[in-house]
Amino acid sequence: MPYGQLEVYIGYARGLEDQNWLTDMNPYAIITCHTEEKKTSTASGEGEDPEWNESFLFTVSRGCDEVHIKIMDENTIEDDDFIGETTLQLEEVFREGEVEATMYDLYKDDENCGSVKIGLTFTREERDEYDEDY
Repeated sequence: MPYGQLEVYIGYARGLEDQNWLTDMNPYAIITCHTEEKKTSTASGEGEDPEWNESFLFTVSRGCDEVHIKIMDENTIEDDDFIGETTLQLEEVFREGEVEATMYDLYKDDENCGSVKIGLTFTREERDEYDEDY
């Protein structure tokens, strides 16, 4: 299992399924890698085509082999609405060091509900054999 720093870039989303009838959506993304979770800013009023252009760092250690992206619509009064999600396997970025920003399909109830642009960069850190236990 590789150890190091994983940078996840979230660019923008396109064609999100509108969750609101009368107002524009306020989308944000939740990025999860193993037990670490990060959240983008809310793209207030940007509706079906939000832009974030944000990057997040995760510490990669044992058990981190995928990144999960969940797109939500922030609501003021009610609970936030689930828009869609995708899961990216990290084998390629561990091997290559970088996966250029690419559009990935989002799904809700096994149906496509838009796409999100994501880039990945991995910086490997060397560990001693004794570090395996920590």
